[in-house]
Amino acid sequence: MPLPFILGAAAAAAGVIGLGSAVQGGVKMKEANDTMKLADQRHRANITRFEKQNKSTTEAMDRLGKLELEILDGFKKFSDIFEQIKNRPEFMAYSRENVRIPAYNGEELKQVSVGAGVLLGGLGGAAVGTAGGFAAAGATTAAVMALGTASTGTAIASLSGVAATNATLAALGGGALAAGGGGMALGTTILGATTLGVGILVGGIIFNLTGSKLSDKADEAFAQMKKAEAEINKICLYLTKLSNAENVFEKTMLTVNRIYQRHILKLGDLVVINGKTDWNEFTDAEKKMTENTVLLVGLLYNMCKVQMVRQTSDKTETNTVNEEEISRTIRDANTFLEDSGLNTLV
Repeated sequence: MPLPFILGAAAAAAGVIGLGSAVQGGVKMKEANDTMKLADQRHRANITRFEKQNKSTTEAMDRLGKLELEILDGFKKFSDIFEQIKNRPEFMAYSRENVRIPAYNGEELKQVSVGAGVLLGGLGGAAVGTAGGFAAAGATTAAVMALGTASTGTAIASLSGVAATNATLAALGGGALAAGGGGMALGTTILGATTLGVGILVGGIIFNLTGSKLSDKADEAFAQMKKAEAEINKICLYLTKLSNAENVFEKTMLTVNRIYQRHILKLGDLVVINGKTDWNEFTDAEKKMTENTVLLVGLLYNMCKVQMVRQTSDKTETNTVNEEEISRTIRDANTFLEDSGLNTLV
């Protein structure tokens, strides 16, 4: 075959091969681009899903934390009324069917009330998740700790406004972990406002996921997305569990508090309005009402001690919902209300 024809055939063949390679390369580029788009879409959807669940759970926990602090703060009113009753007996702890409610301790109630008032005063300017952090670690523990001493050596309870808030948050920053409170890293020097809520309720792991960018390489980006998706699924499951637990716990606490508010109103009318301050002059019904009021205070005090969240010591893991203690406390509250006949007042 003449050389020109050979060269022409070779060129044609090369052209076909080149065209095939170009087409194949174009297909691979499209596949890679599609993979990147899919990875990005799923990653964004996962982050949005997490943020929605986190917002819902944090709002619920904030609501519970504020409710608990308001209940504890209100104990001062009870103490002021109750202390006016003369010749009153020593009210013993309630213990029946594995349900135990502590005996009345006036000094302890006053302290926790003052501490709760300090914390409530600081919630107005605090970041989202702060009140939820109190509920997560136990509002009673937080209120007691709020009576600590600021770095200046001044008692926090004697401070007011921003000074009290800052001193309290700083004191709580690392103290709750040492006290077994579940980790309340609320100090503004420890957690920024944008990470406060989820940092307390979830832990730090999520920020490694939501804050990272996907790789520019398609396969690597998809693998990163899948890994982050698995972690976000786990965290969303945890947040859903916490939200469900909070919902049941809050309903029970609201029920107990409604009954308590009726009792404290009656006790206030009896002692303050009517001036009946001698226990020996109380009727049997009035004595029973007073005793039940004391027990309701103890029950609410116990409920506010519950740590809704158990913080993991491993920063690569999420926290856990304290389901066992939450369920036991709800069961104890319902048992007491039924045993005392107060469930008819719901």
